Amino acid sequence: MTSRPLVSPGGLIQTVTGPIRSGALGLTLIHEHVLVDFIGADKTSPDRWNRPAVIARMQPYLEEVRRRGCRTLVECTPSYLGKDPQLLRELSERTGLKILTNTGYYGAVDNKYLPPHAFTESADQLADRWIKEFRDGIDGTGIKPGFIKISVNPGTLSALHRKLVTAAARTHRQTGLTIYSHTGPYVPAFEQLAVLQAEGVHPSAFVWVHAQGQNMVHYARAAREGAWVSLDGLDDQSVDSYAQTLQLMKENGLLHRTLLSHDAGWYDPAQPDGGPVSRKYTVLFDRLIPELRRRGFRKKDVDQLLKENPAQALAIRVRTK
Repeated sequence: MTSRPLVSPGGLIQTVTGPIRSGALGLTLIHEHVLVDFIGADKTSPDRWNRPAVIARMQPYLEEVRRRGCRTLVECTPSYLGKDPQLLRELSERTGLKILTNTGYYGAVDNKYLPPHAFTESADQLADRWIKEFRDGIDGTGIKPGFIKISVNPGTLSALHRKLVTAAARTHRQTGLTIYSHTGPYVPAFEQLAVLQAEGVHPSAFVWVHAQGQNMVHYARAAREGAWVSLDGLDDQSVDSYAQTLQLMKENGLLHRTLLSHDAGWYDPAQPDGGPVSRKYTVLFDRLIPELRRRGFRKKDVDQLLKENPAQALAIRVRTK
């Protein structure tokens, strides 16, 4: 493994069209999807979709969210689940929306989306693969990842998933990329934080993905340790519950560690014409923000959630204990 970090502190964020200053990120959706292929790591391939068809289908949705003021979309589809950096770059160039993609592997769903080498290679070997993508680009495209995306099953971490977290920690120490982990319940969230801290990585490098539905006590503990609490499953049915949670986060002084998004989209190549895009990227703008303002949130609070926090969370810098 490389022993010297490949990046120095500087507040840059890596998009699919190149690096930008963190201050240029603008209003950001921190967890969304454009295309997801659920067929499994052993069968997925870019041959399963037609890029022009995906662009024609998904571009209007991205243009719609840009008209509402969004400037950056963090696309969280991981490797072996339909990640297509070239597709994202073309959509970014067509829409003017800045888009981030990722490196890392997805262990949830009982490892359905892990490649065979993830089971046999060491944490250092996996980290070397992810560091190479940061240094040279993904699959020969020259497009570099803007964050690390891993995932774990609910419950206590398995040895395999502990290895993924360890590899993410070692990748972070060399690249400064933030670690997004599809997690859900609080038990694996805090187990992952313990692994990261044993590896010398500060909690501020960790995003607890899909934290919604947990207890305020756990949010407070994670935020006070320095981790990011990501409430990223917003839809039409959850507006009121999200507003209540965000109000509690504000009242408890935790808004500065909170991230917000839909986990929306997406084009599914297994379905005709990509299937229905039933979860839109616009609920946050059309319903949640008005509800938050009704509850007393000011512009500075909304900017904290959608501009300042994403810029701080995604800025490339090595964060150690």
